[in-house]
Amino acid sequence: MDQDNKLKILFVSAELTPFAKTGGLADVAGSLPKSLVSMGYDVKIAVPRYQKIETKMKYIADFPIEIAARQTTCIVREGEIDFEYNKRDCKVLVYFIDNYHYFNRKDIYSYFDDADRFAFFCRAVLEMLPKINFKPDVIHCNDWHTGPLCMLLNEKYKEYSFYKDIKTLFTIHNLQYQGNFPKNALALFRLTDEIFVPEKVEFYGMFSFMKAGIVYCDIINTVSENYAKEIQTSQYGCKMDGLLKVRSKDLYGIVNGIDYDIFNPDTDRRLYKNYNIETLNNKKNNKYQLQKELQLPKNDVPIIGLVSRFAEQKGLNFIMDKIDEIIKNDLQLVLLGEGDDYYETGFTELAKKYPDKIAVSIGFNAPLAHRIYAASDFFLMPSRFEPCGLGQLISLRYGAIPIVRSTGGLAETVIDVEKDKERGNGFTYKDFTDEEMVKTINRAINYYNIRKEEWNELVKKAMTIDFSWDKSAKKYALLYEKLVEDKRIP
Repeated sequence: MDQDNKLKILFVSAELTPFAKTGGLADVAGSLPKSLVSMGYDVKIAVPRYQKIETKMKYIADFPIEIAARQTTCIVREGEIDFEYNKRDCKVLVYFIDNYHYFNRKDIYSYFDDADRFAFFCRAVLEMLPKINFKPDVIHCNDWHTGPLCMLLNEKYKEYSFYKDIKTLFTIHNLQYQGNFPKNALALFRLTDEIFVPEKVEFYGMFSFMKAGIVYCDIINTVSENYAKEIQTSQYGCKMDGLLKVRSKDLYGIVNGIDYDIFNPDTDRRLYKNYNIETLNNKKNNKYQLQKELQLPKNDVPIIGLVSRFAEQKGLNFIMDKIDEIIKNDLQLVLLGEGDDYYETGFTELAKKYPDKIAVSIGFNAPLAHRIYAASDFFLMPSRFEPCGLGQLISLRYGAIPIVRSTGGLAETVIDVEKDKERGNGFTYKDFTDEEMVKTINRAINYYNIRKEEWNELVKKAMTIDFSWDKSAKKYALLYEKLVEDKRIP
């Protein structure tokens, strides 16, 4: 791509791997921009500078931001994500939006003033652009935290020449989390009641940050084609299905990828022993070492892994309700995650009750997550809904065969091996019931125990399926180009 014609993209996210993460949003924000840079795009990232972020960065600018009637200071610091592409060193510049009052806190979310915090973030990102001399062709906003940026751009900033040609893409990673706040949140943006109507940001009497993004952006996308269809139904639309139907011609679905530099069993330093399809025996070594680490009996039985946010969405109550039936099989269950107290307490108690069968680790632990992927034979995702899911993509890369409910991105990426031998890469079921989950687990364990030769071929096939960002990044590039039609596709 010609240097002067480089399409300029600003990627805006509340989370960013490797700096601050609670879920898959951070992984996407840390991986997709790298792929776009390798394709020749000029990409920069904006993210809040949370307390936990400790990385090399330099001061760039500071300036006042008005939030409601209060003036506060934004400090912009510049860091980078370094990576290698085609044996050359590359980087993505990251702009950290810093404010001690709003972001110097232990956690990322769930504070009483989250509306104020992300209102500040959205306005600060827009104010930052002329100060860093970067005028993006497209601002790529992600989830509810960035929805008001699309609103501000259209309602306030486009009257200034610097901003008038900037387009926006708004990605819905999970429609369930909407950032709905009382009407007085409108005052944070110094906007009038004229926009507090059902056609704009009003949502059942609340100011919806998610709705602001959907209404005001130029193009909407979700993280799988299937989820893009699902959220236009009353079952999955979280009361926004009507709005999404209205904007259906602007709604696209692009399945996520994973970073193959980070998730690579052949080079992953977090594993006990590296392996590939030629050295699969080393995968068993990871199993034995994980059993030792988690104080499970050393035994060559199938391990079912689960690495997840502990939330109702994930179908985890089915595991708790049917645990006795699940562990009738000769297997071990390894769970890692954090979230709702109900699940944290419930799974911890099950591990105490069945110490030879179940191991549970509460918290976010990336090295342990990698070791679970490597040690597991299966990876369980009984989700009620799953916009895309990264767990199944990572598990396939590590040769842990997914057992999933076919919904959202799971339906798009996991195909039942007993229904389609040629393309099959896992075990799936459609109905969201505990009976179907148990039946599918039993079917998978039976396949593992009886069809050994086919099992080994299944594992090898799973590890060679390409779910890197290459294909998906090209699809995002086409959306950017669609927004800026006078630029040539690289």
